[in-house]
Amino acid sequence: MPVNEPSAPQHTIKATTESPSSSVKALKAKVDINDRDSHEDKPPISQPAANRPSSPNTDSSKNQNCETEAETSSSDEDEIIDMEIFNQILELDEDDTHDFSREMVEAYYTQAAQTFDDMDAALIKKDLMTLSDLGHFLKGSSATLGVAHVQNSCEKIQRYGQLRDEEKGIDLDSKQALDLITLLISQVKGEYSIAEKWLRKWYTEHSE
Repeated sequence: MPVNEPSAPQHTIKATTESPSSSVKALKAKVDINDRDSHEDKPPISQPAANRPSSPNTDSSKNQNCETEAETSSSDEDEIIDMEIFNQILELDEDDTHDFSREMVEAYYTQAAQTFDDMDAALIKKDLMTLSDLGHFLKGSSATLGVAHVQNSCEKIQRYGQLRDEEKGIDLDSKQALDLITLLISQVKGEYSIAEKWLRKWYTEHSE
């Protein structure tokens, strides 16, 4: 059965399989608005403590609406944004206006909104392959900016769409996968909303 490819959002942030430092340097040269490549999990990078933006805290009450199978994949983490990666993105800015990184973040808002619309449509059609592809896509672009909780939840959506629960090491049937993805889509929208609010506030407070 052919796989329906998800429609591409208007703006896309390029994700790579390189380390965060190399990936960030590559983004300086070009922000690819049409690429849907994946971005593999990235190891942390040591950063000086000085001049870092403060780490946002998760409002846990907003993420308690799912069963345990679909709980936040990074429940032990306090950070919504991986600050080491975010600081690497900020290093691309040529001045305190942060125009370059702001452009990347604005593109992310656009593609996330489109991806959520596509996920809702695929869920109605019970199209697991498309849901997996969309989870894979948003996982990559979220990883590029360090949007950690969205990245982790989207990886689960990707695996569930492939009828696999990697945490439990078991295969799923279609109904189990759809039930889990339904819960996760609701959860990841909340996680994204928290991250978007924090990012918008940060750029508002650091604009000249």
